[in-house]
Amino acid sequence: MHEQQIDKLLQQLQDGTISKASVLDRLRSLPVEILDSASLDHHRLLRTGLPEAVFGENKTADQLVEIMTALLRSDSVALATRVSSEKAALVCGRVEGLCYHDTARMLTGNDRAIPEQCGRGQIVIVTAGTSDIAVAEEARLCLHYFGHEVETVYDAGVAGLHRILAHTHLLQKAAVLIVVAGMEGALPSVVAGMTPAPVIAVPSSIGYGTGAGGFSALLGMLNSCAPGLAVVNIDNGFGAACMAAAINRC
Repeated sequence: MHEQQIDKLLQQLQDGTISKASVLDRLRSLPVEILDSASLDHHRLLRTGLPEAVFGENKTADQLVEIMTALLRSDSVALATRVSSEKAALVCGRVEGLCYHDTARMLTGNDRAIPEQCGRGQIVIVTAGTSDIAVAEEARLCLHYFGHEVETVYDAGVAGLHRILAHTHLLQKAAVLIVVAGMEGALPSVVAGMTPAPVIAVPSSIGYGTGAGGFSALLGMLNSCAPGLAVVNIDNGFGAACMAAAINRC
């Protein structure tokens, strides 16, 4: 439950259009709901501005069914990251109201609970190559469900510098940028030199042998000489989205 929903609930109580018992019933699950497989933090959105999200990679289908069913009963969006298509098929077959996003490997639900006008500006997500899009899509979907406006520029890496230069105007208007790159991880440094906005760099695990599963890109980004650039973990689109939302929050 986010602040907009609580404000509306209190206004309804003041107007007499909802009973005190109904308000208490809505608030009763805050802050924690104890399940067999997890303890859901329903208070997180109100406390931090970010909703509870489930890391689904190592959870069983049964565990995800229980957790996502509980999240769908709540007044917040339902999000699960790193869910394989096979596992998602099992979960969606047992739980109504979920949508699976294959590229991002995410389960989502409760679209009605997406907050409105949470950001002071537009967040732009850039990828170096098409192979980086899965990480970028995880970030984009999370930001959408966090209530932020997002624009994307995909496949604009430094191997063809004209591709990113063509988007100079968009980059300079952005409030925050997320830049995903593998290989040598050079693109975030280039973008950070083109915009006054903070840049969140995401190293991806794309690359040949000495790319070392994203470590070369990670080290390159950490050693960037471009000011205003920060780095999250390898392939961490969710973490980048959380940081961008915190920066862009009204």
